[in-house]
Amino acid sequence: MTGFTVCLVLVVAAVGLLRWRRPAWYWLTFGVALAVVRVLVRYGSVMDACGLTVPPARWRLALARATNRPIPGPRAPRILRLRPTRTGLVMRLKLRPGQDAFDIAAASDRLRHSFSMYGVTSRELRSGVVEVRMTGYDVLKRVQMPAESETRPMRVPVALRQDGSVHYRDYRAIPHALTLGATESGKSVYQRNLVAGLAPMDVALVGIDCKQGVELFPLARRFSALADNPDTAADVLDALVARMERIYQVIRAQQRIAADVADAEIAADIWDLPSDLRPTPVVVLVDEVAELALYANKDEEKRRDRIITALVRLAQLGRAAGIYLEICGQRFGSELGKGITMLRAQLTGRTAHRVNDETSANMAFGDIAPDAVLAAIQIPAEMRGLAIAGDSSGGWHRIRAPHTSLRQAVNICNRHADRTPDLPELAPFRPALSGSADAPSPTAKPSPATA
Repeated sequence: MTGFTVCLVLVVAAVGLLRWRRPAWYWLTFGVALAVVRVLVRYGSVMDACGLTVPPARWRLALARATNRPIPGPRAPRILRLRPTRTGLVMRLKLRPGQDAFDIAAASDRLRHSFSMYGVTSRELRSGVVEVRMTGYDVLKRVQMPAESETRPMRVPVALRQDGSVHYRDYRAIPHALTLGATESGKSVYQRNLVAGLAPMDVALVGIDCKQGVELFPLARRFSALADNPDTAADVLDALVARMERIYQVIRAQQRIAADVADAEIAADIWDLPSDLRPTPVVVLVDEVAELALYANKDEEKRRDRIITALVRLAQLGRAAGIYLEICGQRFGSELGKGITMLRAQLTGRTAHRVNDETSANMAFGDIAPDAVLAAIQIPAEMRGLAIAGDSSGGWHRIRAPHTSLRQAVNICNRHADRTPDLPELAPFRPALSGSADAPSPTAKPSPATA
């Protein structure tokens, strides 16, 4: 008996240590089984306590009276499926007549406490069917992306959501996006994950980094064009506008609008063109957009108007031509001058890391999801990489990108350097590369022969 007691104590101590130090391992070994039992046992009473039940149907009451049976009790939503995942549980519910998906969403916090889970979110799949996702631990504390994810052209997994699902940056669904974040908020890591995800794809990358290129120029082997100052940035954007106009001429020539051609075959963007005629899509990454909008004299003001006009034109017209914008910055507000609000209106995707003021959060979400503003300004400083992601539909999620060092991003870009396309319009802005894959450190002392 003593030996059994000692073994039981050791097992309990090991489980407690595993839950403290490795919550993901604990969930996969012990937590998922305990959570399934807890949910199934408590389900009826929890739904009744949360007000998620409906009275029995009249025919049931009449049948019970006719057969002299006990009156049936209130009915909870029916469980269609309960599926464990590597981060929690996914429960699909069939709502009863008179219930609404908003009822489940409003009770999510009470369900979290009742089922002893870390987080509960819900979404409506179709009429009468709601999916409830429950997480067993804090998945954003130590981000671990799944080994396999759904990869499609122009769709990049960049972060992990609070409910345990993968957050994708889908350029064909959301062409242009705005990413805000204060210094040391994790914005650069998010950008590296984006570049690392795009590197293996057949896409041209164009970078505008007015911090003398310290963020994007180490990744130059995978970029078709790079600009490190506003003057070069203006020329690059003008070249992209010219490319956009040329692509529209190609689409017009290949629209196939004859009477004997089916409507589904009529081309309206580059993805409707034959693969041999389809131009290479372009992703434009702008780091510190405020540097492009600031000016100190008349000449710089003219350059600024030229840059903002080109960005607005690309945001309004570039999607069909396969040109997508990623605008990043610490601050994005109307004080940057005319055209900024018009540009923001075209940026469907919004991502806000920790910001220094509420005005920046309002510029990101005030026009699409006001309740996400409060969530954005409550991000703690020690949680680098934590962000709020939303879009024009009004929905938003807490996300966190896995930490990717600059060295890791450089290695990925160097590995896929052969995929860098040569675009004639951007040839003058192609970054000059050294002969070796890894350039020598600028602080290294030259050898006697080199000297």
